[in-house]
Amino acid sequence: MRFAAVVDANVDRADEVAREFGARAFGSVEQMIRTYGEVQAASVAVPTQDHLATARTLMQAGIDVLIEKPLAPTLEGAEELIRVAAQEKRIAQVGHLERFNPAVRATQALLTQPMFFEVHRLSPFTSRSLDVDVVLDVMIHDLDVVLAFAKSPIREIRAVGLPILSGKVDIANVRMEFESGCVANLTASRVSTERVRKLRFFQPGQYFSIDYGRQDVLVFSVGKDGQPSANPQITVTKPQITAEEPLRAEIAAFLEAVATRSQPLVSLEDGRRALSAALRTVAAIAEHGSRAKLDQLGARNTSF
Repeated sequence: MRFAAVVDANVDRADEVAREFGARAFGSVEQMIRTYGEVQAASVAVPTQDHLATARTLMQAGIDVLIEKPLAPTLEGAEELIRVAAQEKRIAQVGHLERFNPAVRATQALLTQPMFFEVHRLSPFTSRSLDVDVVLDVMIHDLDVVLAFAKSPIREIRAVGLPILSGKVDIANVRMEFESGCVANLTASRVSTERVRKLRFFQPGQYFSIDYGRQDVLVFSVGKDGQPSANPQITVTKPQITAEEPLRAEIAAFLEAVATRSQPLVSLEDGRRALSAALRTVAAIAEHGSRAKLDQLGARNTSF
């Protein structure tokens, strides 16, 4: 496959990118579909509120889609995308980038029964993606990975979050309990002085530490073959990992699924599950804020 077309409402920007990569430029998806029949697959990187309309138009034109996270702004939108993909028999993948992180992929094969997660995703403030809060902006990456690892329905969510530098929640913490008894504690911030992207979890006899940024994982095992003993011995191993840019791996996996007409690694159903967890977290934050009367506190603070 080759890079065939660029669509951007800013036609000058579309022309600039198209010239750089030898592609065709268009000002709208409809224009591209009407005048250019070579496109077989497309990456949907429009604002979240436009995911449904854009991806639906592409799929109904016979084009497979890679849709950026979050899948949609609402569960109803996510379910409509699932319905359209099935109806049109399209390959559709969600851009949950960390699933393609080599450290995450190496860990997948070592899972037995994860019982406790501790996740931190912290970054300095930028003006990017301020149309959504920190949960839908960055925490959703970790929600997707935890859901993929835990493989259990969510039983309960408790969360707290605060707006700091924007009109949306900029820092959030969530405690999530699964039907399996597994518990996950996740913190996300876009107002940190440092950049941290780490996931740690325990399963019987083992502790895993994943650094998304360094693309490595350490495994601490207790006792012989990970089994507890009277005189426990701790062994530390580092699974072999081949470094790879997650975005490149994500696109390659999507194109492979398109070429072979196979199920993508991150399906629309996966995207819906992550979105559901994120929206439940947002609702739990709102409920906590109301109970703690944070709106009144914010009003008092802005009166100085």
